[in-house]
Amino acid sequence: MSQLVALSLSIGVLGGIATYIFLAWMPHYLIWAAFIAWACYFGTGGNTEALKKTITCNIFGAICAWVAALLIVSAGGGAGLNAIIVGATVLVLCLGAHVSALSSIPASVYGYAAVFAFLLGNPSANLTKDNLMSASPANALIAVAASMVIGAIFGLLSGKLAGALGKS
Repeated sequence: MSQLVALSLSIGVLGGIATYIFLAWMPHYLIWAAFIAWACYFGTGGNTEALKKTITCNIFGAICAWVAALLIVSAGGGAGLNAIIVGATVLVLCLGAHVSALSSIPASVYGYAAVFAFLLGNPSANLTKDNLMSASPANALIAVAASMVIGAIFGLLSGKLAGALGKS
């Protein structure tokens, strides 16, 4: 079978399994964030090094966004102050690419964006200091980072499965 068909089949099957796992066993985690990391894994090279870079950069981006969110809810400022906080944390995110482990700016941006997607999807419930400081999936950093790590691992698994199917 062609590599494209093998990869399509592996992603389809594992995508269904991942969705079931998230919905049935991990309802407070984010299947959509897992799929972002899954795609990021292939976008960063689709190999073992890509797995490391995807996980490291997704989490770094999530941390930068979490810091921004915590500063935003703590400062209680308006749009201008919020824009400065986001700008400063994105600057740090990009400058982090000077470190080899953080060199994939797009992967870091995916983590950053996923945190704000989670927070702004229901800001009255999610964007609170209590949630941001909790040791639970109500904390965007925990929910997004865990979901993205799982998604990156599913990326690796789908690539391995596609390799095995493509050889048959």
